[in-house]
Amino acid sequence: METKDAGRSPVWLLTTWAASRLVLMLLVLKVLVSPGPDVTSDVSVIYRGWYDVLRTGTFPLDDVTWQYPPAAAFAILSPALLPFLEYATAFFVLVCVTDAAVLALLWHAGRGAGRSSRGAWVWVVGVPLLGPTVYARYDVMVTAVAVAALLAAGRHPRVAGGLAALGALLKVWPALVLLGMRGRSPWVAAVLSGVGLTALFAVSMPGTFAFLTFQRERGIEVESLGSLVFHVARHFGWEGGVLLNYGSMEFLGPHVGTVGTVSLGLSAVAFGWLLLWRLVAARRPAAPRFAAHTAADAAFVAVLMFTVTSRVISPQYLVWLIGLGAVCWCFRASRMRVPVTLVLVASLVTVLEFPLLFGDVVTSTPLGITLLFVRNGLLVAASVAGARALWRDTVRRGAPDPAGESGRVSRAASADTPASAP
Repeated sequence: METKDAGRSPVWLLTTWAASRLVLMLLVLKVLVSPGPDVTSDVSVIYRGWYDVLRTGTFPLDDVTWQYPPAAAFAILSPALLPFLEYATAFFVLVCVTDAAVLALLWHAGRGAGRSSRGAWVWVVGVPLLGPTVYARYDVMVTAVAVAALLAAGRHPRVAGGLAALGALLKVWPALVLLGMRGRSPWVAAVLSGVGLTALFAVSMPGTFAFLTFQRERGIEVESLGSLVFHVARHFGWEGGVLLNYGSMEFLGPHVGTVGTVSLGLSAVAFGWLLLWRLVAARRPAAPRFAAHTAADAAFVAVLMFTVTSRVISPQYLVWLIGLGAVCWCFRASRMRVPVTLVLVASLVTVLEFPLLFGDVVTSTPLGITLLFVRNGLLVAASVAGARALWRDTVRRGAPDPAGESGRVSRAASADTPASAP
């Protein structure tokens, strides 16, 4: 059965990918018109403006919307690789090519003992659920680096660490993929690569660290979990409002700072739980199983937790979760089937709240509030389910029985990943 499926899957996989990505390209190129606000203006206006500044050898020092680590310059400057195309068109083409590269990585990773092609299917189906926004941001490029880092972790830990560092310097969150990697090699490689690349930027381009000061006055973005407090409060006389702030629609007004502080506190709690998990799991008798699918599961849960507790949950953030969830599903032993499914459903709801019905979200209509409650509720449920599954899989289980199912899973994982002490 598995052999037959493996033989037929590439045809259906590629056909589905090609058809769905053609629709996405037609949408961002405006051959097809999508209802709601124009999601491509970030590329044609904001990215293009940054591109012109970056080409002069400096970061956008006076633009508070520049809130990204220095390696983001690579993504913004990438359309220069296709000088025969207009900037936005070149950007969309490169995102599509990156999308295809991720599919190739996932398909290759899904082959072999203990592996599955379902991971590639998660990517193929999940990305278009977010609509044209997914091609109008550079998050697919960042996700590609994080996916490559996770898939390299087993046999090339130093490469994985270097890729994680590059991803972190593109958009911070890929640093979390290190959480479940075994041994010190990926961590050392990440630190050395990160420090070296940052130093290179610091000595060659003014404003390398300007992004660190550009988020001090951020409010609560209208799609975040914390925003639900103000969506409801508006119907009971709350005196604040929604304004375009730091490049996104945010709540500004009374008590916004308090909710922002609570969000940061929840992120700190999430970090504490993840640190506790890492320390406890690494010392359990089942530690030899702390490999292969565990690295992917841990990365998925970590990014999911920080996404949910963030002051901002932009639609493109879900592509991070889709990519990491796809890596999880490349391993048959992964415990993230339910959480990843919840993220896919949340992605479908996300395209409804942005861009299709974003006006309802901004004005806090009952429909807009309902969409946010459903989408954010799904993400919270996925976080709880993922954390519980990760803990049960690595902490609560005893030493695997070589004659039992866990022993078979352990041997399958070991076949893919060299054993080393965490």
